[in-house]
Amino acid sequence: MTLVELLPSVGACAEPPLEKHLWPAGTKLLPQGDLEIGGVPLTRLAARFGTPFQLLDETEVRARARAFRHALPEAEVVFAGKSLPCGSVFRWLAEEGLSLDVCSAGELAAARKAGFPADRIVLHGNVKTAEDIKAALSYGVGRIVLDSFDEIAQLVPGQRVLIRVTPGVDAHTHPAITTGVEGQKFGFSLDAVPEAVRRVEEAGLRLAGLHCHLGSQITCVSVYEEAVRRVIGLGLPIEQLDLGGGFAAPYVPGEQPFDLTGFANRVHAALGYECEHNRIPVPRLMIEPGRALVANAGVTVYRVAAVKPGFIAVDGGMSDNPRPALYGARYTARLVGRHSRAPRHTVTVVGRHCEAGDVLARDVQLPDDVRAGDLLAVPVTGAYHYALASNYNLVGRPPLVGVCDGIVRELVRRETEEDLLRRDLMPA
Repeated sequence: MTLVELLPSVGACAEPPLEKHLWPAGTKLLPQGDLEIGGVPLTRLAARFGTPFQLLDETEVRARARAFRHALPEAEVVFAGKSLPCGSVFRWLAEEGLSLDVCSAGELAAARKAGFPADRIVLHGNVKTAEDIKAALSYGVGRIVLDSFDEIAQLVPGQRVLIRVTPGVDAHTHPAITTGVEGQKFGFSLDAVPEAVRRVEEAGLRLAGLHCHLGSQITCVSVYEEAVRRVIGLGLPIEQLDLGGGFAAPYVPGEQPFDLTGFANRVHAALGYECEHNRIPVPRLMIEPGRALVANAGVTVYRVAAVKPGFIAVDGGMSDNPRPALYGARYTARLVGRHSRAPRHTVTVVGRHCEAGDVLARDVQLPDDVRAGDLLAVPVTGAYHYALASNYNLVGRPPLVGVCDGIVRELVRRETEEDLLRRDLMPA
C-alpha cells in the first residue's frame, strides 16, 4: 500500500505521475510543475508560440517507425499520410525507409515538396478525382489502389495497381471508423474481385496485389488474421498483400498500446498457413500505420480562458480537434507550468466554439484551483488533429512545432487573420 492510499490528503497535494503510455517516451516532469518534451519545457514553447499550439516529438516519431520495421523486417511499412499530412513528417519517414500512402493531389503535393521518392508512394482513396489521378501519373507514383471499376479506365497501361477488397470483417470499432464490413463505400466485395482482376488485365494495368482496410483504433489481432484468411482464400497469386492499418493508440489512462509483436507473429503465421492451404506463393506483406506512428508523439497546449462549475474552457476546441464531436474520441488533460496543492475534482474541458458538442475531454481529474491563464496539456494529439483542423468561427489553425533533442523548429506556422481573409473576394 502506498503513502497516498494510506493518507489521501497527501495524494491531493502530490504532483500526479505522468499517465502511462500517453506521452512521448522522453517526457520529463520538471520540479516546477512543467513538462519537458524533446528537451524543451512546454511553458517556454507557450511563451514563444502562443496558445494553442501543437507539438510533435521527432524522436518519438522516428522511434515508432523503427519499431514497425524491426517487428516486420520483411514487410513494406507505408505511412498513412492522411493522419498527419506535413512535409517535414513525410521527410522524416522517408529517411527512416518507409513508404507513403496519399489520398489526394494535395497530400501528393506535400510529398513532392518533401522529396518523397515517387516509387514508394501509394495513391489511395475511395474517390480519386481527375486531378488526383493526373497528379499521381505526372509524378509517377509506384502504385494506385483501385476502389471502383470506374477508376480502371482512367489509368494508363503499365501502371501498377492494387485492388481494394472489402473482406466483410468487423473490427469492432466505432461505426464512423469501421471500413471492412459490407455496406460501406469502400472497395470491391469479395465476389467482385475476379471481375476487377479481369478488367485490370484487359486495360493493360499491372496487378501488384490486393488491399484491404478494416477500420481504425483496432485492438484485436484476430481480425487481421480473419482478413488474411478471406483475402488469400480468393486463391489469387499476388505479389503483395496490403492489410491496411488501424492499429490502436492509447488515448486515456488505462488503455494499452497495440500488441505489435503479437500482430507480427500471428499475421505472419496466418499468411503462411493460408497460402500453403490455397497453394499459392506467399506475397510480401504491406501495412499502413498512421495513428500508431504519430498520435502519441503529439501534445497540444491550451490556455484556460474561463472556469465555470464543472467546466474549464480553453482557447482552442473543435476547430483544432473535432474528433470528440465526430465520434466520441476520449482525451485527458493535465495542468502544466505550476504546482497545485488543491484537491482534484472531475471536470469537462470544453472549447471556445458555438456548439454544445465542442468538448475536448470529459471526466478529467484536475485541481479545483485551475484558473484563467493556466496552461493545460492534452497528450496523444499527433494524429488527425492537424489533418482535420478547420476555421470554424473564423479561428486560425494553430502552429505545429517540432522538437528534437532541445532543438525547436516550427513545422507549420500559425494561421493569421490575413490567411483567413485571403480567399474572401468581397468587393472593395
